[in-house]
Amino acid sequence: MIARDIILFLLLNILPFIYLDWRYLHKKSSWGKRLLCWLPCVAMTAYTVYLAMQPNFIPDNDRIFILYGYLFLIGFIIAPIWIYCLCSIGGRGCSSLVRRFKGKNRASRNYGNILGLLSIPVVWFILIWGSFVGFNELEVNHTTYESEDIPAAFDGYRIVLFSDAHVGSYMKHNEWVLQRAIDSINAQQPDMIIFTGDLQNIQPKDIYPHMDVLSSLKAKDGVYSVLGNHDYAEYLDYDEAMKVANTRETISLERQLGWNLLLNEHCKIERDNSHFIVAGMENDGDGKRFPQKGDLKKTLDGVEDKDFILMLEHDPSAWRRKIIPDGRAQLTLSGHTHKMQFSLFGWCPMSLSGKEFNGWYKEGRQSLFVTAGVGGLIPFRFGATGEIVVITLRKTKG
Repeated sequence: MIARDIILFLLLNILPFIYLDWRYLHKKSSWGKRLLCWLPCVAMTAYTVYLAMQPNFIPDNDRIFILYGYLFLIGFIIAPIWIYCLCSIGGRGCSSLVRRFKGKNRASRNYGNILGLLSIPVVWFILIWGSFVGFNELEVNHTTYESEDIPAAFDGYRIVLFSDAHVGSYMKHNEWVLQRAIDSINAQQPDMIIFTGDLQNIQPKDIYPHMDVLSSLKAKDGVYSVLGNHDYAEYLDYDEAMKVANTRETISLERQLGWNLLLNEHCKIERDNSHFIVAGMENDGDGKRFPQKGDLKKTLDGVEDKDFILMLEHDPSAWRRKIIPDGRAQLTLSGHTHKMQFSLFGWCPMSLSGKEFNGWYKEGRQSLFVTAGVGGLIPFRFGATGEIVVITLRKTKG
């Protein structure tokens, strides 16, 4: 994880200290005080280099807290300093404009420094709440999907959607969070359960301690799933043969859970001499940072044009890239984004990307729903509460 963007993380740690030294220390403080102020930077830089030397995307489960500790320190030390520096720079710019307006001899206070100091406890509150409270919260959200293409026999059909479990993030101390999510899903008495990928963090051994909990999911028509980017072996520093073996093991484990894992394939759900199609396309990301393995032609091979298609795809970016141009799947369910695991007063920074990241989207007769998921590789959520979603299908008149 750190190794992929080590330059970014090094700059993240070093640049704010350069500003603080230049602005406040190099003319007024002794070398001893300056070195003391640089100690956190030196420590975080060493920590960054150490994590970058780890072979896999993240450390194994028995050492995962090394990564969690690093990210917590980023939030506790580096993020507040960055915000202070940015506020200070902005305040200096405003002060300069005020002095120019009032006259060169009129001093103007840098209110950016005050704003920066006031922001520090806010950052700490977000960090602590998101790490120790927010990650453990769960919502059960209800929504309705209406379409004239839904067969009459499935009017009122209840689907429970969940995604991005990342079960490797659950240890003995917080296993109850995963158990509560599974119990909440079963309590909905769904006709079908859908899981849209990222069951593990990076390797199948994440799944073994949770097999009993995950296999307890029950629905009238079963559990259907697809793989997410973390369910492949792309984040392991193994040779290709080992990566293939790991992915096969993950696939085997999902099927041992009793789940119907769809790998670029589909099946029929039948009721009262009618049916609809559940199709599962493999993860189809950008092909660079995220695996691009989706084959829509193979997934829908043999499906008739008149069929109602429920498409499962982990990465919502595939909806515009492949699913909309194909034009057949009326409803697509996705996850992957986690709603960035952060939202402030209902606003998520990911909304600036212009991409589909949470909730409902519609283009013509095709709709997409993106869930915020239930977990995360990093155990933190603030304002983007984990969720399971109950979707009720309603047939409308044409």
